[in-house]
Amino acid sequence: MSHLGGGARGCRTGALDIVPGGACRSALVVGCGRGGTLLIQAVGAVLPAALAVALSPFPLIGIVLILAGRHGRRNGLLFTAGWIVGLGIAATLVVVVFGGADDPESPSSAIADWGRVLAGAALIVLGARTWWQRPRAGDETGTPRWMASLDDLSASRALLLGLLLSGANPKNLVLTASAATSIVEAGAHHGDLVVAVTVFVLIGSCTVLGAVVIHLLGGQRAALFLDSVRQFIITNSAVITAIVLLLLGASILGDGLTGLGR
Repeated sequence: MSHLGGGARGCRTGALDIVPGGACRSALVVGCGRGGTLLIQAVGAVLPAALAVALSPFPLIGIVLILAGRHGRRNGLLFTAGWIVGLGIAATLVVVVFGGADDPESPSSAIADWGRVLAGAALIVLGARTWWQRPRAGDETGTPRWMASLDDLSASRALLLGLLLSGANPKNLVLTASAATSIVEAGAHHGDLVVAVTVFVLIGSCTVLGAVVIHLLGGQRAALFLDSVRQFIITNSAVITAIVLLLLGASILGDGLTGLGR
């Protein structure tokens, strides 16, 4: 028995004392497999929010303009680093604050569910407002004012802009909070928690990372492609943003109401 317990390090072994013979092996397998299941659940829970972060038009327009400007390679890499660090910090803070949300009876769980309800409703309202105010056919669309000087950023401003657009952007904060809370509620701990947060950050950064990789490897053809992507997103940013906000808001609101109904 002691030999079996030592070989099952990291697994739940309480069943060994009461389950004889071959059943011990089944109990060990169940205990060992639970960690992997929790990780899969946690990763699956963060996918919608991570994709919504990745599809946000503003950082993608921003990185394309930065890459096309002076010192594009340097500033693009710094912006991307700031973006990844900002997302990681925001997700980590939420995980720390709501560390007890995996217990349905805990105050953290109730706060997280109410937070989801409020955040989901806010996203739906914001999505509806964005849709209502979208440019109509024939309206002229231009680059937002705050993006006008992105082609000549200093290194420090490029890094700071990445941090602010990812970690301090209100919409991203709502999405990151929802994703990080889902990770905690899935029961992920220690290594699984780190992996799930890392997956969220990488998926949420995939469009920014992809633009940088294309720029670094693609030469002039990549510049033309990225410029066409930028123009498409500027033209359709309101519609893209509205659809993403409405769908994700409904999903987050539904999750919150489900949690409150338990």
